[in-house]
Amino acid sequence: MMAPELCFSLVFRFVTLEMHRSRGSNLAKHIFAADLGGTKCSAGVIDGKGRIFSCRTVPVDLASPSGPILQISQLAQELAGGKSPARAFAAAAVAVPGLVRRDATVWAPNLPGWKRMPLARRLRRLLGIPVVVESDRIAALLGECWKGAGRGKSDVILLMIGTGIGAGILCGGRVIRGANELSGCAGWLTVTREDMAEAPGRGELESIAAGPGIAQAAGERLRNGEESSLSELDPKEITAFDVAAAARRGDRMARDIFHRSGRYLGFGVANMVSLFNPEIVVIGGGMSAAADLFLDSMKKAMFERAQPLAAGRVRITVSKLGNTVNLLGCARLAWEQAAGRQ
Repeated sequence: MMAPELCFSLVFRFVTLEMHRSRGSNLAKHIFAADLGGTKCSAGVIDGKGRIFSCRTVPVDLASPSGPILQISQLAQELAGGKSPARAFAAAAVAVPGLVRRDATVWAPNLPGWKRMPLARRLRRLLGIPVVVESDRIAALLGECWKGAGRGKSDVILLMIGTGIGAGILCGGRVIRGANELSGCAGWLTVTREDMAEAPGRGELESIAAGPGIAQAAGERLRNGEESSLSELDPKEITAFDVAAAARRGDRMARDIFHRSGRYLGFGVANMVSLFNPEIVVIGGGMSAAADLFLDSMKKAMFERAQPLAAGRVRITVSKLGNTVNLLGCARLAWEQAAGRQ
C-alpha cells in the first residue's frame, strides 16, 4: 500500500525513472493495472504518460477466494504480449472494492473469503514483479489527480456514486485515510431527520442517492400508485438506469426522484466542503452518467448548507475519465513502485 503522499508529488521519482531509462536501464516501459470489482475485473497495460495500450474486462470468478487472484494473474499473462509478466511489466497495481490494511491484507465484503486476503503477496509470487494494492476510491482519486479534473490541485474530493457512495479525499496534498483506513465512507453521511430502515445497514446517503436507492424509490412510488412510464416494468426489476432513461423522456416521477437524490447529495457535499475546504469536488462512478439529472439540484443544496466562503470558492464538476480512472490511479501507483526500485 502506498504512503500517504499523493502520487503526483512523486515527481522526483519519475525524473529518476526517466534517468534510468535514458542510461539504458532494462526497466520495462509499461505497467500492469487491474481494477477488481464485485462483479467484474478490468485490466490494462499503461505507460508512464498514462496511455492505455490494451485493456480487457472479464466477469469476476466468485467460485472460490482464489478465483479473482488467478484471474488477475491470467490477465497479466494475456496482456504481456507473449512475454512473461516479469519481463513485460515494471510493476503492477490493483484497485480493490474494500479496505486495504496497513499490513497489505484486503477486506472486501463482496468477494467471498476476502476478510484478510494477502493479495499483494500472492500476486508478487505469481507475477514476479512488485505489486501494490489500493482501495478503489483512493485509486480513483489518484487517477483523477493525475489525468483528470484534479490535476495540479492539492485539495480535492472525488465523490464516487454507483452501487455505493465513497469519497477519495486529498487535503493539503496528502490522501486522508483515517486511523483504520476507513476515511471516505461518504455513503454513511447523515443528511435527513427521517427514519430510514436501510440506513443502519448501508448508510443514510447511500440509501437515498446511490443506484439501488434510486431504483428502490421508483419501485416504492409505483407501488403507492403514482403514474409513470416506469409502470410498464416490474418494480422489482427496475434499475437506476431505467429511472434515468424515463427522466430524460420527461417522466415527472423519475425526474422528481433524481431531484430528491440530488438535494441529499448536495447536503452531503456541503458537509465535506465545510470540513475540508476543497478546491474542487469531482463526481465520478457509474451514476455520474446521470449527473445531468441531479447536478443542478446538488449544487443548489450545497450552496444552501455549506460554509459560505468555502462554498463560494469550490468548483463542482463531473469526471471525464469514466471507467479508466481506477486503472490510471493504479498505473501511477505502479510507476511509483517501479521508480522506488531504481
